[in-house]
Amino acid sequence: MKRTALIGELNESNQGPVTLQGWVSRRRDLGGLIFFELRDRSGTVQVQVDPQSSAFAQADRLRSEYVVTVCGQFQQRPESQRKGGLADFEVLADAVEILNRAKTPPFELDRGSEVSEDLRLRYRYLDLRRPEMQQNLMLRSRVWAAITEFMAEHGFINVETPMLTRSTPEGARDFLVPSRLSEGEFYALPQSPQLFKQMLMMAGYDRYYQMARCFRDEDLRADRQPDFTQLDMEMSFVEQEDVLELNSRLLAHIFRTVLGRELPLPLPRLTYQEAMDRYGSDKPDLRFEHAFVDVTDLFAGGEFKAFAGAEAVKVIAAPELTRKQIDELERIAKQNGAGGLAWLKRSGESFSGGISKFVGGITPQLLERSGVEDGGTLLFTAGAWRTAVEALGAVRLALRDLFDWAAGGPEFAPLWVTDFPQLDFDAESGTWTYMHHPFTAPHPDDAALFGSERQGEIRAQAYDLVMNGFEIGGGSIRIHDPATQRQMFQAIGLSEEEAQEKFGFFLEALDYGTPPHGGAAWGFDRLVMVLSGAASIRDVIAFPKNNRGQDLLAGAPSPVAPAQLDELGLKVQPQD
Repeated sequence: MKRTALIGELNESNQGPVTLQGWVSRRRDLGGLIFFELRDRSGTVQVQVDPQSSAFAQADRLRSEYVVTVCGQFQQRPESQRKGGLADFEVLADAVEILNRAKTPPFELDRGSEVSEDLRLRYRYLDLRRPEMQQNLMLRSRVWAAITEFMAEHGFINVETPMLTRSTPEGARDFLVPSRLSEGEFYALPQSPQLFKQMLMMAGYDRYYQMARCFRDEDLRADRQPDFTQLDMEMSFVEQEDVLELNSRLLAHIFRTVLGRELPLPLPRLTYQEAMDRYGSDKPDLRFEHAFVDVTDLFAGGEFKAFAGAEAVKVIAAPELTRKQIDELERIAKQNGAGGLAWLKRSGESFSGGISKFVGGITPQLLERSGVEDGGTLLFTAGAWRTAVEALGAVRLALRDLFDWAAGGPEFAPLWVTDFPQLDFDAESGTWTYMHHPFTAPHPDDAALFGSERQGEIRAQAYDLVMNGFEIGGGSIRIHDPATQRQMFQAIGLSEEEAQEKFGFFLEALDYGTPPHGGAAWGFDRLVMVLSGAASIRDVIAFPKNNRGQDLLAGAPSPVAPAQLDELGLKVQPQD
């Protein structure tokens, strides 16, 4: 290559003649001297062109985003201009060659964060030139390399599973692909390699992993994409503790290799019940504490009727709030199922405002349990336990953002959440469904509750890896006994015929000697988002969809030619 090095690799030892290539970030003409910044993916360096230099004529033609080769002397800048690192140096150009010109970009790259996301995605190849975006993708590459290194060192075999498979219920809608050769029938793009990785365990491969592409047709948020990358793994002859321990060490390896910091092990753990009861979320952000407190007993049978007969009354202590802020927090609580958000303001050793007329007799207990500071505010939700905790959990996160609570804690706060419910009751349909997926093994002490009135109490051998309020990964010990798998299908309302139709191939495989096994899947994009501090998963994916599922760069989704539909035996039915 012509280049002496990438710009970011230059240091004091490179002083002397160099050849560099990259993009012009900006150009300045100062009293005859021309200065421009030369950028590649590794860094930026200042280039100076003297009016007497043979390079001056070419340099005078440069504009933003021109691609150039620069030959010259790499040297230290005057001492008064040094700022440390690469900024202490500059290139005195002897020759400048324009390799390609560029139109004026539709937005200034160094102000890309101020530009609408849709414009950035429309011109993603320009957006990706921004240093912060390049840093995100290079971080992503290093995390990928660290994972691959760890998995190989621990005996995992990399196996690819099909991208075209059968539609099976996994919690989200499938993306369907029509078959040309089997008219009227469809493949589905995989939501995960779940069944295939379990069958690899049945086949005796013992430790499997892949960086799997997965697809889910679901509503999009800042941490979701319709197509995403998943670190998928499965292990045979393991118990839950084995999986948690190995995955904890993998996360510590990533921190050490990529971030250069040690992650204390073992990671903290909370049961699902504890996480919900304290923080109102099964993916709690533990960079700050501010847990809420149960005060159901204080209000039971009291004069405040809205709380007197509630299954749960929860309270969180906040700093002083304006009425406008309380109203906004109440809107959030209602949006998350609460009937309202009651409040009190501490005034010395008593309370004022809100529901203060109902709490006179329990004021000392409220002060002690809540720990609210003088002038601070108590916020309450009440009702069914799950509704009360989830609504107050949303309020807790809103308070975090309002008062920047997370800034005072650790940069990263990973933990395991364990003992999820096996089943979740759908009040609308009046039926049971699975909390994670239908192949999760029940806790051995609870398996006998299948089919009983207490089956809602069954704990799953399921676990989630959580960090900074995001679910980074999750998994479970799987059902390896055919009879237990059939019990699980029955519990979620699948008849024997339906189970055979949807999962017959898998049920048959279970009958041929299945080892105990379990595993996990990590949301790779989400992990990189948290490690990089990006605000959205879209900032760590090279070519993402926007929040409406559109690829603005390529123009997808798009209509297809009638001939293509005819070939597949399909017609597009206009929606009313």
